[in-house]
Amino acid sequence: MIIAIETASTDVSLALARPDGTTIASTAWTGDRRQGHETLPRLLALLRDNHAALGDATALAVGIGPGSFTGLRVGMSLAKGMALSLARPIVGVPSLMAWLVAEPDADGALARAGARDAYLLLRGEDAAHVVDRDELPHAARGAALVAPQELAQAFGLGGARPPERAAASVAALAAERLRAKPGGDDLDLLEPAYLRAPRGLERVSGGKPG
Repeated sequence: MIIAIETASTDVSLALARPDGTTIASTAWTGDRRQGHETLPRLLALLRDNHAALGDATALAVGIGPGSFTGLRVGMSLAKGMALSLARPIVGVPSLMAWLVAEPDADGALARAGARDAYLLLRGEDAAHVVDRDELPHAARGAALVAPQELAQAFGLGGARPPERAAASVAALAAERLRAKPGGDDLDLLEPAYLRAPRGLERVSGGKPG
């Protein structure tokens, strides 16, 4: 069983999946800066509701961003801690890619990068880039977007879909990676993928999935 965690935004999701990536169960909620307090209890509840335990995990999968600095640290710390304690492989999956997999009718995915900036990944592009709120209409080119509810409200994005099913896609993409590389990513080197340093920090290095 793959345990998947996606915390790149205030729309958090968790999923349990079979080793082939098929979803067993998932849950999602809109949180705030209390993600660190909510994520593990909700994961334990999801396991309990599906008659499973942490020890049943065969692998851990986690969204690596870009997105919320705090949220990504919470998800990464939890996933790496479980991978270490359970001696299971871990796979980091680009979050915005997983959001687009979860919403196949969407043309782009948008995550918060700052008060006025966002990370934008358009379908078919290799990497996300930072756009200013005022530049977004031109950069998005009218794309149907996946975006957290708080960001959609702040930026006035009518019709944007929240990434509620993202963790299930994180699990599915991780399952593909594990078939090619059963050992997963390097636990010591896996880090959130930041495209820019959070406010107050001069430089934060990003990790790439192996």
